[in-house]
Amino acid sequence: EQGLQLLELGGSVEEDYIRIARSFEATRQRCCRLEQDGRRAREQLARVEAERAALEVKLKHARNQVEVEMKKRHRAEAELEKQERKLQLVFELLMREPWGNEALSREQCSVLSALAGRRLGAALAPIRRSSAVDESCQSLLSHSDISYDRTEDDVVRT
Repeated sequence: EQGLQLLELGGSVEEDYIRIARSFEATRQRCCRLEQDGRRAREQLARVEAERAALEVKLKHARNQVEVEMKKRHRAEAELEKQERKLQLVFELLMREPWGNEALSREQCSVLSALAGRRLGAALAPIRRSSAVDESCQSLLSHSDISYDRTEDDVVRT
């Protein structure tokens, strides 16, 4: 009778061992899938981080280029205003001097007057100068429209 109980017990133990082995195999397969998923996620993360780093370098170069171009533009505008002022002074001198009117033909005087009215007057109106890039071409861009903010440079990385 004890032998039969051991055989019956042995049969259920064997089934339990088979169930446990199947459970271990299912767990092992799940672990393998998770490991592969983790490896793919790490590879994708590495690619995305490399792309982000490359884009940050491009952004830094672009910001530096914008800064250089803005400095060049400000220098060019200052030089233009200086030259316009010199031209205005020469024009005023020519118009004030009695010999200036005699030395210049009527056509030359009218050209100088037209220039004085259109372009030389702009040198004396700095408010207009700062509002647009090139008034004579009616440019749509303005240096005041350019937003140059470095706050995005301070991104906290975790």
